[in-house]
Amino acid sequence: MTFRPYRAETDRDAVRRIWREVGWIDGEGQEKALDVFLEGGRNLLADLNGEPECMVNTNPGVLVYQNEEIPLSCVTGVTTSRVARKRGLALRLTARALGEDAVDGAAVAMLGVFEQGFYNRLGFGNGCYEHWCTLDPTRLSVDVTARTPRRLTADDWETVHASRLERRRRHGACSILSPELTRAEMMWGDNGFGLGYVGDAGDLTHHIWCTTTKADGGPYRIEWMVYRDRLQFLELLALIRTLGDQVRSIRMREPGGIQLQDLLAEPFKLRQVTQKSPHENRMNASAYWQARILDLPRCIRATHLDSGSISFNLVLDDPIKVVLPEDRPWRGIGGEYRIALGSESSASRGSDPAIPTLRASVGAFTRMWLGVRSATGLSWTDAIEGPPELLRELDRTLRLPSPSPDWDF
Repeated sequence: MTFRPYRAETDRDAVRRIWREVGWIDGEGQEKALDVFLEGGRNLLADLNGEPECMVNTNPGVLVYQNEEIPLSCVTGVTTSRVARKRGLALRLTARALGEDAVDGAAVAMLGVFEQGFYNRLGFGNGCYEHWCTLDPTRLSVDVTARTPRRLTADDWETVHASRLERRRRHGACSILSPELTRAEMMWGDNGFGLGYVGDAGDLTHHIWCTTTKADGGPYRIEWMVYRDRLQFLELLALIRTLGDQVRSIRMREPGGIQLQDLLAEPFKLRQVTQKSPHENRMNASAYWQARILDLPRCIRATHLDSGSISFNLVLDDPIKVVLPEDRPWRGIGGEYRIALGSESSASRGSDPAIPTLRASVGAFTRMWLGVRSATGLSWTDAIEGPPELLRELDRTLRLPSPSPDWDF
């Protein structure tokens, strides 16, 4: 087995084969989208018997933590061919990619999961539930009339990407910096189209991007919804409502900080009336993204709390050290730390016998630090242990909004 960077001129056909075998591309159009996708970040390959059989893709990004931006590694693809399964290639190659991103300055990593458990072996922990709502667009109840929008196509990828980067972002929001990722996404989906609005400065201020396998009637899927303020958000909802003359249902992610049911007329009636139909109105919840800290001092420095202060020792277990060879420059963040949380926070190596001790896996600690769940809740279901009074104090002190990436990858 050989681990190495991707080379487009010699590896393109083999990588297309891998992606076809896992069902991620189908047809020439999606192959071209894959080529664009691979231009945007770090692509590592594992060769087996001289042939590429596994690929891991990561892209640079930023994570909003409270009001600060933290360098982010976005794991955007992990694929293994049919002949190379159950050999540990994906696990080892992903660990190497994370290690290289950590050396380059990434402080956090995030990814979407195919199933819970696999990436936990690399220190990842579950994120919050994301809510996806399927609704009849005519039932959106907003007291706004949408203006005539501008039509957006895949040729507008640069403008669209710039608009996504300037969107309203809350705690936990992430952005992928490579514009090639937005371009590839716009090329990928079935019957993709966008609608949006241009501001006085000529920039695209707010827009939606949709896909559908059935243009006549839907369902339509809103892949992303971008806005900067309340009025732009309401205008986009009013715009979605105008599609209801033809479109029977639209599926969209509930925006962070918004309870979409507030803006739906008769949601329970519609759920009953549409039950078991292709256009069933309903809300689904799933925790399909995970995160892990790569640089603990950097992440703790970004933590600014106005609910008091607390100091404790942290004994952190990082399972990635088992996967990475000993000669790698970064082998995880396991070990003993002194943590101080407050208006100014810090993490340093070592321990202090005068303060209490928390024991945690890196995945569980990341979940607590992000605000996914409280320390006490995680001590019941995940790998966090500490004196009850320390857990209660962490519950009281580390109070954060629910994080939501607002960017699927």
